Amino acid sequence: MTKKKAEDMGEMADLISQAEAARLRGVTRAAIQDLVRRGRIRAVNIGGRALVYRSEIVNYEQGAPGRPKSESDLNE
Repeated sequence: MTKKKAEDMGEMADLISQAEAARLRGVTRAAIQDLVRRGRIRAVNIGGRALVYRSEIVNYEQGAPGRPKSESDLNE
């Protein structure tokens, strides 16, 4: 097996369903789909299913809610 194929197999082993990702994070599947739609986590379509990387789900850190503060808001 070539090195590239071995790396691909490692990445494939890291893929989980969005339902499993939701269970890991304690959120709904819709919340995971929203993160994918916003580009916060990557998804790979395989056989008509959108799978996500387990490592990204486990390591994901939610940002502060709301829109980012502007410089004028910070100077007040």
